[in-house]
Amino acid sequence: MHTRLPAFLAALWWGSLTTIGLLVVPLLFAHLPTPALAGGMAARLFAAQTWVTVVCCVLLLLVSRPKGEVTQYPWAQATMVFIVAGLLLALLTQFGVAPRIVARQDLRLWHTVGSLMYAVQWVCAGMALWRTLPARHPQ
Repeated sequence: MHTRLPAFLAALWWGSLTTIGLLVVPLLFAHLPTPALAGGMAARLFAAQTWVTVVCCVLLLLVSRPKGEVTQYPWAQATMVFIVAGLLLALLTQFGVAPRIVARQDLRLWHTVGSLMYAVQWVCAGMALWRTLPARHPQ
């Protein structure tokens, strides 16, 4: 199980980003009566997504090396930059960008910045997922 845990965590991270960003939030804006109501709910969902990201990334960091060892597992050596970048992007978006969007401070600029940061985080999660999947060699 321990060999599959990194792929499971990366899949949870990438899948939750995909579901919230590409399915749930667009549906909120399509079906709730006002954009303000949809935006408030989206903000709550993105905040929850940040904590999913933090938990997944911290656990990925914790399982990146065998207990008592200095060197990382091979999957971790190639993936660490994506895990750390995704974690930092999530925190920067939540605590740097989101408050400006909620305050409606230069909304177009900060919404664009937040969307780009979310998209880059999605790529980081996808790369982490790809690199944690066990390689299947034809036999």
